[in-house]
Amino acid sequence: MSDYSDFKPSKLGEISRPRQWPTISHEVIRRVGLYPVYGANGVIGFYDSYTHEKPTVAITCRGSTCGEIHLTPEKSYITGNAMALDDLNTSRLDQRYLYHFLKHDGLKDCITGSAQPQIIGSALKDFLVWHPSLESQRLIARILDTLDIQIQKTEALIAKLEKVKEGLLHDLLTRGIDDSGRLRPSPEQAPELYKESPLGLIPREWEYAAISKMMTSTTLGTARRGGGSSPKLKLIKMGNLNWGNKLSLTDIENISASKVSKSLLLRDGDLLFNTRNTPELVGKTCSWKGEGDLFTFDNNILRIRFSEHTNGHFVSSYMGSTLGRKRIRQLATGTTSVAAIYWRNLSRLEIPMPSPREQKLIVEKVSSLQNNIDSLRGDLMSRYRLKSGLMDDLLTGRVRVTPLLDTAQATTPA
Repeated sequence: MSDYSDFKPSKLGEISRPRQWPTISHEVIRRVGLYPVYGANGVIGFYDSYTHEKPTVAITCRGSTCGEIHLTPEKSYITGNAMALDDLNTSRLDQRYLYHFLKHDGLKDCITGSAQPQIIGSALKDFLVWHPSLESQRLIARILDTLDIQIQKTEALIAKLEKVKEGLLHDLLTRGIDDSGRLRPSPEQAPELYKESPLGLIPREWEYAAISKMMTSTTLGTARRGGGSSPKLKLIKMGNLNWGNKLSLTDIENISASKVSKSLLLRDGDLLFNTRNTPELVGKTCSWKGEGDLFTFDNNILRIRFSEHTNGHFVSSYMGSTLGRKRIRQLATGTTSVAAIYWRNLSRLEIPMPSPREQKLIVEKVSSLQNNIDSLRGDLMSRYRLKSGLMDDLLTGRVRVTPLLDTAQATTPA
């Protein structure tokens, strides 16, 4: 287990008292209230009393989230769907070290059952926690807490910028950009700048048109699969498309170039539309930004190419926005599990049409903000990897803790 000479094992049942507290009915749990209630999925609501005065490690013990670890704040109610580690012997084990150790391990060996996974108290009591001296535990917990703070701050900033982007995109797609490069005043501020249209109020300079009037071609992708020995192409599938004009290229399948017509290769500005998926996901739309290598797409995706006066990135931004998604959802047909959107319906979807110059300016503003978000996501992934590596090293004793503390503190954002 350990390369660290002072690591020792302790059974959870020797250093704490795992306990399931009474479960309270959903009828008495509130959306807002004084004290958070922890169940199988973390915080599930609020209640007017609590089971634990002090922060406590709680382990989900039933269901699909079985084995998830939470460190509750003070004055929390822990229901019977989670196991509370009560009466922790803090003279032997630091609570935050225990939290990180259990998060790292995942308690996989304690989980039984497949249809209904569960953790029972007897298995938990025999679970071994490996730990160094109490001083080293506290240092390890401080380092991992420091990284958690970095991660939480980055996640919060990303969430904030996503909301900013959503609001900016709505304004850009309804108000546009004037000749000075700024958002036009709103219709309430300057009604004379707008006109009525089937899409609602749009700037007077704008037109609107059905997609069929803007496009030059539509093509479904390849149904073929397989690598082979010939040069490879990258195959984009519906799972690579995300709402908000976000294309994920981290999990890409290869396909032999000999199996794909050259006419199915992507070029900048191509719009990729997911024609068949679940009702929640059908209609995902992304534009191709020429991200290197040779890429093609499969037959669950419709590629739409546009005339020189229509910017595919602008159209994709509109279709992936809250405004566009609401209208696209109305085009879907199918069952509760599988839905489709056919070209005969999609072709009639009307899109606002600023001038080509204004389309380009709108795309640039959205892209600039998205690039900032993407950069932060890259930073976040780096921090996740750093934390994972440090947990592997510090919680198994492969790396001594003291030299790393100063480094972690020095990189904490203000």
